[in-house]
Amino acid sequence: MKTYTFNVFNNYAAEGVCRALKDYNRENAAPIVVCVGSDLVVGDSLGPLVGTFLRQKNAGAYIYGTLNQPITSKEVEYVKRYLKQLHPKSMIIAVDAAVGETDDVGLIKTADKGLKPGLGVDKNLSEIGDVSIVGVVAVKSYKNYRLFNLTRLSLIYRMAEAISQGIADYAAFYREENAPRQNAI
Repeated sequence: MKTYTFNVFNNYAAEGVCRALKDYNRENAAPIVVCVGSDLVVGDSLGPLVGTFLRQKNAGAYIYGTLNQPITSKEVEYVKRYLKQLHPKSMIIAVDAAVGETDDVGLIKTADKGLKPGLGVDKNLSEIGDVSIVGVVAVKSYKNYRLFNLTRLSLIYRMAEAISQGIADYAAFYREENAPRQNAI
């Protein structure tokens, strides 16, 4: 498994996310973005906020999960089946919030494997995505759901900006690389 980690306060975090996605897309397949989370809890709103930003940017990718239409852990299994039918050859990028060690808060982590939503609140759900992007928003503890409510919105917002910019830049790269070429005369 290939992973990359970027600090949200690094000015090049968005560029790093874009480069990681380029590295992971071996099939050269169109990107599909599944943003998992809930708009009801600040710490869990990273995914829907990323989806909302991507829609605002007209990112040129299929976006599932926004603040207005979140994809919570309850819908993940249904969404997974739906995406495999609708986009069988596409690379699915799954985005979610995560908990970690104290020093990990503020890190954006990418991996060339899917993610298991709900792990931070002790849910045992199936994996979604071919590639994952998680933002570590809180310290892992016994009662993680309380910490998700105490997470700073400014951190979530800044992470969502970096992740969505990286994905939007990747989608633009993908479109450019796969645009029909004119034959030179």
